[in-house]
Amino acid sequence: MFGICKNVKSQAVSLCTADLFDKAIDSPLVARVCAELQDALEKRRRGEMSKEDYDTYKTEQKKLLPAFMPHATFSNGRRCNEDAVPSGLSIYDVDHISDPHGYYKKRVKGIEPLLGVVLAHVTPSGEGLRLFFIMPKGMNLAQAQKWMSRQLGDKSYDECVKDYARCSFAVPRSYIIYIDNERLFGEIEPLEVDDAESELSADTESGGLQIHRNNGFAEKSETASVNDERFKGIPYCDIIKAWFEVTGGEPEKGERNTKLHKLASHLRYITDNDEATMLRVMPRYGLDEAEMKSLIHSACSAKFYSTPKEMKKAIAKAIGEENVQEEDVSMPPEMPKTLPPLIKLLVSRTPDVYKPAVAHAVFPSLATHLHRVRFRYIDNKEHEATLMNVLMAGTGAGKDCITEPIDYIMADIRRRDDENLRREREWKNEVNSKGSNKDKRQRPEGLIIQEIDPDMTNPAFVMRTAEADGHFLYTKMNEIDQFDSLKGNGNGKQQFQIMCLAFDPRNRYGQTRVGTQSVTEKVQIRFNWNASTTIMKGKKYFSRVLTDGPISRINFCTIPEREIGADMPIYGEYDTRFEKQLKPYIDNLCKASGRVICNEAFSLAKRLKEECAEFSRLSQSRVYENLSYRALVIAWLKACVLYVANGQKWDDTFDDFIRWSLDYDMWCKIAFFGSAIEAAENEPICSMVQPSGPRNMLELLPDEFTREDVARVRVSQGKSESGTNDMLRHWVTRGYLETEDKKNYRKLKYKNVYG
Repeated sequence: MFGICKNVKSQAVSLCTADLFDKAIDSPLVARVCAELQDALEKRRRGEMSKEDYDTYKTEQKKLLPAFMPHATFSNGRRCNEDAVPSGLSIYDVDHISDPHGYYKKRVKGIEPLLGVVLAHVTPSGEGLRLFFIMPKGMNLAQAQKWMSRQLGDKSYDECVKDYARCSFAVPRSYIIYIDNERLFGEIEPLEVDDAESELSADTESGGLQIHRNNGFAEKSETASVNDERFKGIPYCDIIKAWFEVTGGEPEKGERNTKLHKLASHLRYITDNDEATMLRVMPRYGLDEAEMKSLIHSACSAKFYSTPKEMKKAIAKAIGEENVQEEDVSMPPEMPKTLPPLIKLLVSRTPDVYKPAVAHAVFPSLATHLHRVRFRYIDNKEHEATLMNVLMAGTGAGKDCITEPIDYIMADIRRRDDENLRREREWKNEVNSKGSNKDKRQRPEGLIIQEIDPDMTNPAFVMRTAEADGHFLYTKMNEIDQFDSLKGNGNGKQQFQIMCLAFDPRNRYGQTRVGTQSVTEKVQIRFNWNASTTIMKGKKYFSRVLTDGPISRINFCTIPEREIGADMPIYGEYDTRFEKQLKPYIDNLCKASGRVICNEAFSLAKRLKEECAEFSRLSQSRVYENLSYRALVIAWLKACVLYVANGQKWDDTFDDFIRWSLDYDMWCKIAFFGSAIEAAENEPICSMVQPSGPRNMLELLPDEFTREDVARVRVSQGKSESGTNDMLRHWVTRGYLETEDKKNYRKLKYKNVYG
């Protein structure tokens, strides 16, 4: 038996019965989505839709479809590999073929039982074929898919289907080419194959596999044995072949040593800098053993940096994913394509390059509309939606992009502020017009003025807070150093204290003065704000308080540097239509009161906490861990604000957006302040540690490794070797590894939770 869920966004998985399967493939939703995908495909083929637009559209549409989990059922009804109970089935994808039916007829039809095929259908895009098949006895997912690739003579199969939680989208009944209901929904017995049938054969020249069809059966032709050492399941020989293709071909006469040294310098990043492994897998082109050892040792003695782009491209090419965009750690995480309705509206007039910054910067002004609204966090403490945002970007990057959206969000508050400012001015004029001995009217009540001047003095700030009656104060600063008006006398850091207190629940702040005209108040700070600054100025501004708390409490965003000579970004028009569309969200924020319970936000925060904790354990980065605590609270508060603005209804888009918001905030904090915080905390700093942030050290190790391997990786990541034993003990306790002698280790599970 295998699993089924509502769609890929859902984590809840049910057992897929024949009845549920039939309902899915006969669903009007499935028929409509796949028909629309076919229409889009035709538009792309006619040139009416770009490939990029088509790919985006296809991805978003498929998220609407019910999804099967052919590889497993899940013990806790939750779609994750840790809870997977293997079904005995595997899936095999043949992508980007113009005639799936023809492919099936030529290679599969008539021998389905021999191949263990129980279901075959055209994929939702109409450009692929998917097979559900019973795994051969004794094989795991990777081996079963490799076996099927040989039977079909397919050298470029999709290796991404090794994940037990991998989804397969439902298609209409008309897309199904073959189905064996009895075996698909019955007890699955492993497929019996001959021993010879399960052996790998290879083509010496290409490193690939040769298959010949003979009377409908798969016949192997083993021409030679190749080295079967692998990186993440990919033979090194395939990667090296692809690397030569990426770098201009095999070495010509006169460049042998230079090119082999470059290959070794790149190969070290995927061999754990292991000279013995590299000596076994590298081609020699006539060099003897001693020359190769010397060349490899020279390459492995250099400092570590990030994996070279040529090697990343070679890996992608070796697995047939040349068009997959490689992760660019120099850029912040990419914003989700599908956004929450409110955020989608707020960035709708914003050029694409500025949308991530705007999507973060709008939250302080949105949250300012909440009055005494409380949310319970996963630690059982209640928070109000205190949100502070700093946009750090280069000179001329377009930091003013956040202004108009914020102006429209704050419009209603500003109208009320204007009226109360008028009342205050009238009172001041009246008082000033009377002599010192005449009776003077007391300061008017109800002077709630939420938007304050950024250069306000500390006494004025306390007075405005006291009069706000539990409402948030708000300000937008064009430069972060405008905050310095609040720092008090001398060289104090009072402005930083205000930042920290504003974030903390039930804070107390104020001043006591003797003079009768002086402000004497104790208040709870409720202060949301936006500020902009250049990256260099921002780093300098916070350099004195790197470990004092402000950085962890602030939400950071940025604008990537554009190419020289790039086209000017063009804004849309903010008009009355935009204002009308925004109003219902603002009204929902204004009418909320008391404790608001959002179970979905609570559950999301718990999941994100576990992911952050797991990456902290795997990366052993104390800086990441410390920054993640409050970054998670910030992300959760954003989820709560969206929930209230949406009429206290959770939307499926919130999960992806909040996860991205957390990752983006952490990326900015690590990129702008990570190294400086490490230095301030007197932790070892190594030039090998990259500004892109902490690395998952378990990812840098092979499936089986020794204590010495771990020590070497720790040193390469700027950590002390003395912490190796404690880290290994922690990993074993957490179930990441197993060991018998505390010298040799083997991975039990692995999940990259950072991005």
